[in-house]
Amino acid sequence: MITNQAFAKQSKSGNRQEPINMQRRILMGGALAAALASSGRVLAEENHGGPDNPFILLLKGIYQLVPPHKGPANNLGLTTVSLSDGTYSTTRIYPIFGILESNDQDRPIGTFYVQLTAGNLCAYDLPGGALAMSFNSGPVYNDVGFNTFVPVDDRNGGFFLEGTFELKILEATGIYRDFQGGHNHMVDKLHQLPNNAGLDEFCFCNISQYQFP
Repeated sequence: MITNQAFAKQSKSGNRQEPINMQRRILMGGALAAALASSGRVLAEENHGGPDNPFILLLKGIYQLVPPHKGPANNLGLTTVSLSDGTYSTTRIYPIFGILESNDQDRPIGTFYVQLTAGNLCAYDLPGGALAMSFNSGPVYNDVGFNTFVPVDDRNGGFFLEGTFELKILEATGIYRDFQGGHNHMVDKLHQLPNNAGLDEFCFCNISQYQFP
C-alpha cells in the first residue's frame, strides 16, 4: 500500500536505491505466521466459525478508484472508515492460509479498500464479515523498507515498490470479531506499471489477534 509518508519518501528517493531481497521478506512473513500459529493457533470451529489465528490473505490485481458515493452498501457495517468518500481504491482478495476458502486459492473471495495517497486507512470485505485497519506511522527504516517502500526498477519503464508494513485492526465484524485490536503484517510488492498505467498489487497479509507493540 502507499501511505502518505511512504509515497513521499519514495518520490524523494527515486530509483537510485539498491534492490531489496524480496524473497527474504516473504520468508520472514511466512516464519512470523508459522510462529504465531504454533504459539496460539485458534481453530475455526473454536472461533465462532471464523478463520484460524493467524490467517493469510493475498491482495492481487490492478487498483480501481471508488468514485464518491459509490462505496459498498452500509459501509460494510464499519464506523472507522468511510468507503464512499472518494479517497479509496480497490483490488481483489485471495485466500492463502487458515481460512475456509483457502482450499481454492485461485478464486477471489473479497474486496480490499485502501487510501493510496489520501490517508492511512484500509478495509477488507470478506465472507462472513469485514475488517478495518490503520497503517502504523512508525518506526520507519528506509534501508530495509520497514513501514515504507523501496523503489526497484522493473527494467521495463516502470518500477516495483517493495516493503513491509504493520497495521492495527481497528474494527472486526462477523466471524472476524475476535481479531479486533489485533495486527496485520504486510509483505508488499506493488508494481507501478510503465507509462503510469496503474498500480498492480501483490501483497501478503498475515492477520492475527496478536497486538503489535
